[in-house]
Amino acid sequence: MIHLSDLNKTYQGAQPLHVLKGINLDIARGEFVSIMGASGSGKSTLLNILGILDNYDSGEYLLNNVLIRDLSETRAAEYRNKMIGFIFQSFNLISFKTAVENVELPLFYQGVGRRKRHQMAMEYLDRLGLAPWAEHYPNEMSGGQKQRVAIARALITKPQIILADEPTGALDSKTSVEVMELLKTLNAEEGVTTIVVTHESGVANETNKIVHIKDGLIGSIEENLDHKASPFGINGIMK
Repeated sequence: MIHLSDLNKTYQGAQPLHVLKGINLDIARGEFVSIMGASGSGKSTLLNILGILDNYDSGEYLLNNVLIRDLSETRAAEYRNKMIGFIFQSFNLISFKTAVENVELPLFYQGVGRRKRHQMAMEYLDRLGLAPWAEHYPNEMSGGQKQRVAIARALITKPQIILADEPTGALDSKTSVEVMELLKTLNAEEGVTTIVVTHESGVANETNKIVHIKDGLIGSIEENLDHKASPFGINGIMK
């Protein structure tokens, strides 16, 4: 599904910053994976490249056997809209739209008719226990509710991949557990490949595989099916 080979990325400037240094990674369809590292490790850059939000300098990124490289903005947007659902730390909801309108948005951009998209958005909100909040605005909801709206919005296009960038970063610990349980359930039931970027070991431990990244390099890849990863990973690598 996802194949990265010797991926490099440098941000040019007065002092060029080599943020990804030869990344090799394979993620199969339906996997539930976390990419774990400290601030500045390169994990967010990696997520942006996976999400076709950023380019890379050298190496190869194959998504469903298609080489993702130097795409036009139109083509990149096409792939993103069709294949990828994004979940962000800050929810990225539109403040003047209700929960159901926020969830409908991706379908609006795909040209789906009003009645159909409203019906689908309500179905997803209902699945996530938010039907009573459909007509509420983001400022009337808790952090956990806002993140569930964002998850519904990410799922509504039936993407093949969910990319979650620090999805629990703005939530308290109890709500964080609930959101990760929800992502785990959706991954198991829908079979959607889910990749979570985090610096928190508790969040990473909810996933089935942990990719440790440090200083732009993958340090280790930890199978975690029993969800008993140690706080500092294999051989004490800092998560």
